[in-house]
Amino acid sequence: MTLEELGWNPHFSSQLSPDEADECHPVRVMSVHRGQIAVAGAASQRFVTPYIAGASAADDHPTVGDWLLIDSHSLQPIRVLTRLNLFKRRSPGDPRKEQMIAANVDTVFIVASCNQDFSVPRLERYLVLAREVGVNAVVVLTKIDLTDTPEAFAEAARAIEPGLRVESVDARDPASVARLAAWCGRGKTVALLGSSGVGKSTLVNTLRASDSIATQAVRAHDGTGRHTTTVRTMHRLDHGGWLLDLPGMRELQLAQAATGIAEIFDDFALAAQDCRFSDCSHRSEPGCAVRAAIASGALTQARFDRWTQLSAEEAGTASLQTRRRPR
Repeated sequence: MTLEELGWNPHFSSQLSPDEADECHPVRVMSVHRGQIAVAGAASQRFVTPYIAGASAADDHPTVGDWLLIDSHSLQPIRVLTRLNLFKRRSPGDPRKEQMIAANVDTVFIVASCNQDFSVPRLERYLVLAREVGVNAVVVLTKIDLTDTPEAFAEAARAIEPGLRVESVDARDPASVARLAAWCGRGKTVALLGSSGVGKSTLVNTLRASDSIATQAVRAHDGTGRHTTTVRTMHRLDHGGWLLDLPGMRELQLAQAATGIAEIFDDFALAAQDCRFSDCSHRSEPGCAVRAAIASGALTQARFDRWTQLSAEEAGTASLQTRRRPR
């Protein structure tokens, strides 16, 4: 396997000094385990410790998809190369901390199922996350065989953002899944995001022409799934790309996502520019252009509620990050 097949490109090679090129070699983080990470390079695959001497911030430690420099003699990590992008969220256990999800992703497949678990607000959260880090997003709707109206789900997803790419597939059918191959070319990295039970593991198995990843049935009464993927892992695809299967995340708490929110809810952001007061809360102030747009039907109250909720959540996160003191 060459470095290019692993996703190596000039962005990373330009970061190596002449001395580092002689004394070190690059490897990519293929999976993250407790206490160790699996890495792959041009010569071999191995496990190494994720600890990097001198790393002070959490972002200095490797996550899946990262490129590391490894000392050719000690085989220990030297540093994480500057990322193209980094997905992260607020830590479920401590909202003051951030949890890295994946790095150096070319496309994110946001997976949702065509059943009662389908959620526009959840899709919006994932899209905000993708827009915040500047990664192309494709909504992939699965379990189309379980509904008589799959197009209704697709229309609901497309309504979130003009021009949003939405693909409806049967995750078990190779011919249906083949339409996703355009994003899975040589050296390209695709991440799968979605809640548990939407069919991500089944989709990975079909894209890999393998059934090596365990899948579980969803609960019949509400369509909710249980966690199948517990380790963040990169899988090799037949088209030469890499699929990064991430554990299901029903509660995605956003971190530093003001730009992503502004892009996904740009219709509200544009309307707010015409409000009489610059600090308008869009509740009861006179001359509020947002309330006027909702009253006319140009904007909806439900979407306004989601916009304000995400904006308040992001503002709260920013405040926590500002007040947090380093240890």
